[in-house]
Formats: sequence, structure tokens, C-alpha cells
Amino acid sequence: MISHVGRTFLGLVEGLGHFAVFCAGAALSPWKTRKLGSRILRAVHEQGAVCLPVIVVVGVFTGLVLGLQGYHVLSRFGSEGLLGTLVSLSLVREMAPVLAALMLVGQAGSALAAELGIQRNSEQIAALDTMGVNSLGYLVAPRLIASVLIFPAQAALFTVVGLWGGALSGSLLLGVDSSVYWAAVERAVEYRDLWECFLKAAVFGLGTISICAYMGFHADRHSSAAGARAVSACTTRAVVLSSIAVLVADYVLSSFFIRP
Repeated sequence: MISHVGRTFLGLVEGLGHFAVFCAGAALSPWKTRKLGSRILRAVHEQGAVCLPVIVVVGVFTGLVLGLQGYHVLSRFGSEGLLGTLVSLSLVREMAPVLAALMLVGQAGSALAAELGIQRNSEQIAALDTMGVNSLGYLVAPRLIASVLIFPAQAALFTVVGLWGGALSGSLLLGVDSSVYWAAVERAVEYRDLWECFLKAAVFGLGTISICAYMGFHADRHSSAAGARAVSACTTRAVVLSSIAVLVADYVLSSFFIRP
């Protein structure tokens, strides 16, 4: 049992080392990449326009649920006028960056891991290296740069849509005055809250896309199977690890932003 625990620990340390080297190589490679701008625009389309419908749908229903549940909780204390405060702070500080990141992982992250896994198994990545093309700069770096831009933008969209969902649920369905709702939103949200939201989203984007890219880029290392099974295994593992990373990073970042 002791030897098994030791091998597991050493394997974890080795994996973290490989991941750190991978991220460092991707961070240093954009300066050596041709047509970087067009590759970034393609990554922006993959993470932005393609994922837009799911962000809007999830944001609307998140706001609707927050408005519904928040109203019934606040009504017990006669504080229905604080519904805007509850919805806005819940979205801006936690739910918008976290849920937006999880949705992007499920769509853009899984697609990235599968794409790179197929390219690894079909030896396209090896062909790029043979031709002298920096595969990290060509395939990974544009996705990382785009994630730092797109994840905060998607979190902002999620927040706006969620606020309107909360207004729809609270004002139109439950009878809270809309002017009271939006006034509470305006009073509650501060620049510090927006900064927290955008910083979390950028960290989540960089971390999750790095994990998904790493798992797909090294699909041959992280699965005992081959071919389609390896791609399936690396995609599943990428989504699971990325989702866990979002929640862990959210706790760590939230602990720094909590006010005494």
C-alpha cells in the first residue's frame, strides 16, 4: 500500500511538472508563430460566437431561478426590495464567472481536447514538428490568448442576461417594482465586484483551456487505449479536471476577495 501511494504521488508530481513545462512552452511560443492574429480570431470564434447561445440560455434561467428563490427567501423577512441586491451580487461575484466557465468548458474545452487528440493520433502534430512549425504556438497559444479575452466577456454577458432574468422573475411574475429592483442592483454592485468577476473569469479561462489543450495534445500519454478510445478518454478527463479546477480556483480567489 505504501509503495502504491508513493507511485501515485510521484506520478502526480511528474504530471504537474509536464503540465508546467507545457504551459511555459505555450506562453513563450506566440512570438515565434506566423499568422497569430488569424489563429486568435478563429479561437475567439470557437470560444465566443459558437458558445454564445448556451451562455444566453443558461444566464436567463439562472436569473429566473435566483429571482424566484430569492423572492421567497426575502419575503420571509419583509425584504423583497433587496431582491436586486441578492441577484446582482450572486451573479457578479460567483455564479456568472463560474457557470460561464463550466459552460465554456463543456462546449469549447471539450471540442479543443477532442480536436488536439485526433491531431495527435493522426500524427498531424508530429508532422508540424517535422516541418519546423512550433506546434504549441500554432495550436495552443492562440486558444490561450483568446481565453483571457473571451471568458471575461462571456461572464459579463452572463451577468447582464441573468440580471434581466431576475428582473423578469421578480418584477413581472412576482410583483416586485422594477425601479426598486434596478435601484438595488445599482447600489449593490461596485467596481471591486466587477473586477473580481473579470479576474475570476480570466483565470478560469486560462486554466481550463490550458488543461483541455494539455490533455488533447498528449492524448497518447494519458490513456491506455488507442485511437478513438484515447480521444474519448482524454476529452472526458479534460472536462472533469477543468470543472474541478474552476471550483478550486473559485474558492482560492474568493478567499482573497472576501471583505472583513
